[in-house]
Amino acid sequence: MSPAPALALSMGEPAGIGGEITLKAWLRSRSEPVPPFFLIDDADRMARMAATLGPSIPVQPIESPDQAGEVFGQALPVLHRPLPAPVVPGRLDPANGPAVIAAIETAVALTQAGRAAAVVTNPIHKQALHQVGFDFPGHTEFLAHLASQSTRPVMMLACPELRVIPVTIHVSLAEAARGLTTEAIIETATITHDALRRDFGIDRPRLAIAGLNPHAGEGGAMGSEEAQVVAPAVAALRRAGIDARGPLPADTMFHARARATYDVALCMYHDQALIPIKTIDFDGGVNVTLGLPFVRTSPDHGTALDLAGSGQANESSLLAALRLAGAMAAHRQGATGA
Repeated sequence: MSPAPALALSMGEPAGIGGEITLKAWLRSRSEPVPPFFLIDDADRMARMAATLGPSIPVQPIESPDQAGEVFGQALPVLHRPLPAPVVPGRLDPANGPAVIAAIETAVALTQAGRAAAVVTNPIHKQALHQVGFDFPGHTEFLAHLASQSTRPVMMLACPELRVIPVTIHVSLAEAARGLTTEAIIETATITHDALRRDFGIDRPRLAIAGLNPHAGEGGAMGSEEAQVVAPAVAALRRAGIDARGPLPADTMFHARARATYDVALCMYHDQALIPIKTIDFDGGVNVTLGLPFVRTSPDHGTALDLAGSGQANESSLLAALRLAGAMAAHRQGATGA
C-alpha cells in the first residue's frame, strides 16, 4: 500500500513570518510527530533564510509532490516556484502577489487531484494582494471560488479545548445584528454538523448555539433576536435530527464545565467566537474551513510583518494547523473509504 500524500503548504506573504515558521515547524518534526508536508515557495529564498536560523535547516527543492514523503525525513521539501522580486522582511512588494496567489491555487489543484492530502495555508496580506487584483475578502472565499463551491464555506477556529464558529464574520457589529437570519444559522450549523462527523470523527456532534444579546436577550428585555431569529433555527435543527441547544448566554458558555457539554459553539458574530478561543489558546489556535471538497487549515494569526526577519516568530499555530489537517484528512479518507 502506497503512503498517504503529504500536506501542501502555501507560502503566504513572503515578507511575513510564513517562511520562518515553516522552517521551525520542519525542525520540530525531528523530535515531535508532524505529518509530512511540502512547501510551495521559492526554494532559493528558503535556503537563504534557513542558513540564518540556528541550527541551519536543510532545504531540498522537489519537482513533484510525490517526492515529498521521501525527502521530508532529511530536509524541508520545497516545490520550487521562483519569486519575481527579492524579499525584504517586513516590506510588502506587490510584484510577488501573483506568486502568492499561484501557490494557493497549486495547493488546491494538487489536493483535488489526490497528489496532496490537504491544503495548509500560511498567512497572506490581503491589502497587498488586493493591489494585484485579488478580489476576495480572504482565503476562505478564494478557496470556495477555486472549488467552484456554491455552498457558503464556514470558518471554524479550533484548539484542543474549544471549537467555535462565527455565523457572521468580517462585518461590523451593527451589520452582523442586522444581517443575522434564521436561515444563516441553520445553514452554518448543518455544514458544521456534517463536517464534524466526516472530518473529526464525531458520530453525534453537540452544537451549543449562542444568543446575540446579553443574557441571551433576558426573555426579550434585552433584545428580540433570540426569540425571533435564533430559537426558530435551533428548533429547525432539532427537527432535522441535529443535537443543537440554545440560544445560550454567551457569557456563561466558555468556562471549562460548560465546554465539556458540547463539541462546537456557534456564535453570532466574529468577536463572540474569537475572543474566547484566543484567550484560551492564543498560540495554538487553528483556522479551519468547513464545507469544502478538500481539507484546509491555517495558523490563526496574520503575517506579523513587525516580527519578520527577527527569528522570534512562534511556529505553534502552524504546527497545530499541520497536525489538524493530517488528522482531518485521515478521518475524511476513512469516511469515504478511499
